[in-house]
Amino acid sequence: MNIQTHVGQSGSGLSVSGLSHDYGARPVLRDINLEVGPGEILCLLGPSGCGKTTTLRLIAGLEELQSGRIAWNEDVLADATRCVPPEHRHVSLLFQDFALFPHLTVAENVAFGLTDLNSAERDERVRNVLEQVGMLGYAATYPHFLSGGEQQRIALARARAPRPRIFLLDEPFSNLDTRLRNQLRDLCLHVLKKSNSSSVIVTHDAEEAMFMGDKVAVMRDGAIVQVGPPEELYFRPVNAFVAGLFGEVNEIKGRVVDGHVLTPIGRICAPDLSNGAEVDVLVRPEALKISQNPDNTSVASVITSRLLGRSSLLHLSVANGEPGGLHLHSRVPGRVLPEEGATVGITLDEQNVFVFPME
Repeated sequence: MNIQTHVGQSGSGLSVSGLSHDYGARPVLRDINLEVGPGEILCLLGPSGCGKTTTLRLIAGLEELQSGRIAWNEDVLADATRCVPPEHRHVSLLFQDFALFPHLTVAENVAFGLTDLNSAERDERVRNVLEQVGMLGYAATYPHFLSGGEQQRIALARARAPRPRIFLLDEPFSNLDTRLRNQLRDLCLHVLKKSNSSSVIVTHDAEEAMFMGDKVAVMRDGAIVQVGPPEELYFRPVNAFVAGLFGEVNEIKGRVVDGHVLTPIGRICAPDLSNGAEVDVLVRPEALKISQNPDNTSVASVITSRLLGRSSLLHLSVANGEPGGLHLHSRVPGRVLPEEGATVGITLDEQNVFVFPME
């Protein structure tokens, strides 16, 4: 499948076309096509081993191109006849391990590589980027005196300082705890959106991809499965794999009869699938709406209910003719907590229900 992103204007920013790559006899990438405009952010999302980091390394020039073309505007960075060295691609990389020089101060780390500026320009650039990440007061500090979150702020400032054309980030927040990760995501998003760089972020975290990305490209087995704005992938996934990446789903097996699938929780529309086709019905937990009055609705028994802050998670059992019934999860507004053992009614928000041919 040949799927392209059109994040920015055609012909501007980062362009990757026909990218394929093998490690020995093992195919790693298959016909990757991406476009990321200046000032825009594309997230590569997928499980470990799907080819995200290899794509990033090829863009950076850390791997030798085997097939395809990588360009910035009209400048070819790599193709069958040309390969610009990494240090001349105007690319910055940010990794999860910070990679700060321990023998240099914060200011010296950030200034490292700004060799095209005179001393006054370099000092001004360092001051500006440290101010952007809230670390101006630590300019004379050495990295080992800083926390993990503070070190990642410095790494972000150092990557931003050269004002790169292309900004590549590989799982930049994975080593941080939840609170710091959320803080750094917010800061990083502000820094990237203020720049004119084409930014590509590798992540296996769907929430992170939706928060950071103007576009998200889902990868699987070295290929792009679907690409588009986060809301498009969430509400209109092309298959069960994409739907499952963006949060928990309840899975119900069924068969299409006259354009519908009959399930224990109601009749689901499936107008585009052939009669008799075996299908997977995927229902997001938030699609299961709970009513204390079960009249004229499907009925479920509450197994457990747990308050999770802004929402509650209900474990439900629906009679389906089998021992134990059909087990489902429902996510409802925070303080809706039916008693365990209670009988509740279920209605469906079909915007969060998907039907796919069984794989």
